[in-house]
Amino acid sequence: MDQTVNEQNERDHQEEKPNQSPLSFKSLLWHGGSVYDAWFSCASNQVAQVLLTLPYSFSQLGMLSGIIFQVFYGIIGSWTAYLISILYVEYRTRKEKENVSFKNHVIQWFEVLDGLLGPYWKAAGLAFNCTFLLFGSVIQLIACASNIYYINDKLDKRTWTYIFGACCATTVFIPSFHNYRIWSFLGLGMTTYTAWYLTIAAVLHGQVEGVQHSGPTKMVLYFTGATNILYTFGGHAVTVEIMDAMWKPRKFKFIYFIATLYVFTLTIPSATAVYWAFGDQLLTHSNAFSLLPTNGWRTTAIVLMLIHQFITFGFACTPLYFVWEKVIGMHETKSMCLRALARLPVVIPIWFLAIIFPFFGPINSAVGALLVSFTVYIIPSLAHMLTFRSASARQNAAEKLPIFLPSWAGMYVVNSFIVVWVLVIGFGFGGWASMANFIKQVDTFGLFAKCYQCPPQGSTTAHH
Repeated sequence: MDQTVNEQNERDHQEEKPNQSPLSFKSLLWHGGSVYDAWFSCASNQVAQVLLTLPYSFSQLGMLSGIIFQVFYGIIGSWTAYLISILYVEYRTRKEKENVSFKNHVIQWFEVLDGLLGPYWKAAGLAFNCTFLLFGSVIQLIACASNIYYINDKLDKRTWTYIFGACCATTVFIPSFHNYRIWSFLGLGMTTYTAWYLTIAAVLHGQVEGVQHSGPTKMVLYFTGATNILYTFGGHAVTVEIMDAMWKPRKFKFIYFIATLYVFTLTIPSATAVYWAFGDQLLTHSNAFSLLPTNGWRTTAIVLMLIHQFITFGFACTPLYFVWEKVIGMHETKSMCLRALARLPVVIPIWFLAIIFPFFGPINSAVGALLVSFTVYIIPSLAHMLTFRSASARQNAAEKLPIFLPSWAGMYVVNSFIVVWVLVIGFGFGGWASMANFIKQVDTFGLFAKCYQCPPQGSTTAHH
């Protein structure tokens, strides 16, 4: 029975493919649903502006802790992405036995929770996920303003945020994740270039005179740094939507892990090299671009990051658009212009928040501790444990257990460990540290700060 449902399901997904010549230009750029598309989406979506704040985290953590935390959270992040994919397939299989069709519908994480665990879980998933994506979009906007300022400081960062808010509002015209094919491909190229630019530029620049690597010194800073890394590998709040855009969602399981391995080759060398070269100076420079000498290579990297942030903004916002469309009942509407109009109210609050809190760097850690910890690590682990708590659910599971962990007891041990670790270290200590840091930024610079961490006019040293 299962098999026939799945075959039917694969066939439905095949039918959704546009029936045009396989190599037409439009299909190349626009309609993506293969395994490679999903890999590109995951890898390019995982590191964007975070690349620029990782050296700052290293200066708070010290070199060794920085590398250990990256590997640790990378592995845990891949594990929870794997759990999300199991739950998705489980939900889809159960629904398709009841003959539910998902033809014009994008399945989202909160619907999976609703279908498997009921309305309270749906509410929790929705609240955390939407808040996280909202602030994720806010961070992209702040990052845009923070970066462009290093090319053109005629306008202050706040004015740049107004301008980029208007540009990012155009993402309302992109229907779904199928349509991000060419973008995620380009996006990955851009982050790869930037990561290697940071590495090579830092090595060529050599160490600053009297460089000091004193991290870790303060507990507050240590946990703020650790939480930023937790945030880095928590990019899969959009996992379900990326999976849903695949022709064969079952293949998603290990894609995320392979994407993470690739991401390691970008994040570890760049953060290590920049920290090696500049040491403690990074503590007051949360954006790595601000320390490197101005030249064509740097300008190229900044421009590429700007384009990529625009793409990531779309990635973070698209699920929010879907939720909003479902709330007002426009999700099944065919007309794109109507849907674009309906989506506009989502962009306005994001724009506003980016202008109130322009603290690039500290805001990443705050979001990591308070939102990512639940959305990405705790909720999927708990949901998995509760979905399969009965013996019958375990026997009828749509997905078999992984080869490397063939016992249910083992699965439960790993999941419990993740829940406890992230609650105590990520949410507890991390939340305390990053909020303390965040409040310090508000006290120093004030809300609606006109130009956060800009050097005073006429001198080049950044004041703190």
